[in-house]
Amino acid sequence: MVEKSLFKNGFSLIEDSFYIETYGCTSNKADSLIMREVLIKSHYHPTNLESAQFIIINTCAVKEQTENKIKERLKTLDMLYKNDPDRYVIIAGCLPHITPVYREVIKKAIPSFSAIIDLNSLDELPSIVEQVKKKKKNTIFCSKKILDKGSYLITHPKGKMTGIIPISEGCVGSCTYCCVKYARGTLKCYDPEQIVDNARYQLEQDIKQLYLTSQDCSIYDYYGIQLVDLVKKIVNIPKNFFLRIGMLNPRFLIKNLDQISTILSFDKVYQFLHLPVQSGSNAVLKIMQRPYIMSDIIEKISNLREKFPYLTISTDIICGFPGESEYDFYKTINFIKWLKPEILNISKFTPRPGTAAKKMKQLDNKLIKKRSNRLSKVYRNNLVDINEKWMDWCGKVLILHEGTIENQVFGRNFAYKNVFINNYKGEYGKFVDVKITKIDGFNLFGKPA
Repeated sequence: MVEKSLFKNGFSLIEDSFYIETYGCTSNKADSLIMREVLIKSHYHPTNLESAQFIIINTCAVKEQTENKIKERLKTLDMLYKNDPDRYVIIAGCLPHITPVYREVIKKAIPSFSAIIDLNSLDELPSIVEQVKKKKKNTIFCSKKILDKGSYLITHPKGKMTGIIPISEGCVGSCTYCCVKYARGTLKCYDPEQIVDNARYQLEQDIKQLYLTSQDCSIYDYYGIQLVDLVKKIVNIPKNFFLRIGMLNPRFLIKNLDQISTILSFDKVYQFLHLPVQSGSNAVLKIMQRPYIMSDIIEKISNLREKFPYLTISTDIICGFPGESEYDFYKTINFIKWLKPEILNISKFTPRPGTAAKKMKQLDNKLIKKRSNRLSKVYRNNLVDINEKWMDWCGKVLILHEGTIENQVFGRNFAYKNVFINNYKGEYGKFVDVKITKIDGFNLFGKPA
């Protein structure tokens, strides 16, 4: 197909071209990769925002702050392109689907939008954009089928190092703060053979690290094939790579410690655990409807750390959940002091539409901000000596991309640690022997060994 250009507002608009802007989690990034793939295969051209005929905004609904950012972005796009008959804005992702009224929220932010698509319409995008080109406005597209996203073979640009594979969508939980379940629905696990084919296809393109993603990877179960079985199939692919497992619900740690231990024992699997505990208080966890207690979590993490002393742990904490007392927050502080997570994602609680937590009595915003700042300080203090065990460590590091200063590269070791190397002269995508010579907070610095 020959590209045709129109000169628009100082830029050359390319007919049948698209631009995708992605907000939120790794699952959303995977959705964007699928949209990109199906459009390219239908002879549409990826380009930048200024030149794109079709502008796809892949939205996120987890936090109010992110929602506000997206709405401001949509207002800007409306202002820029509402009078341009050759531009079409399509809204994807979770935000329009968390409650029925949120389609009107989108319309208020961007009255000129061309289409809203649901999470199972990604493969229908070429047909949708053709309908949009017929000047249809404010159209809602909802597919009646369930899309197996693990089956979409993703083709990456040359030089890309990281691939993403969705293994399931939806969840079985009932957390009182979560609105995403209304958009993503109940659990749908994807065919493991197609997931493995997808992994093999991406690795054959010289992808060097693969991320398995889901709203909750721990609940993967495809007719008796569990997460550990799926991971074993992937790591048996005869390629040199690292595999990162996505978020695991803490209750999985309690009930399936052996399965997690087996997964972390595979040489190609990052010794990395994303375990969003959300609060250190059993009372708050009960209000959140998170079905575990802290003593069980602490016991199982202690067991894992005995077996994997270099394990990198990431966790999430919500500050200021309704009903959280000072004593509850004190328990969270103490838990983080004990856990010393390498990565801590702190969220200031904001009530989300349609959730039980929105109906609860809310804490004062100033108090929530104060607690968030206090927890951040505890985390920063933990980082002072958290990585001392890595000093003088020698081992393999996967070189991924350039670093933060000239003649520096960035890579990761088996525990998913940030490693910066100065004066590296080799290629990206290589596994290099490195010795750690300096520690700075979360980051390790080394030299070729």
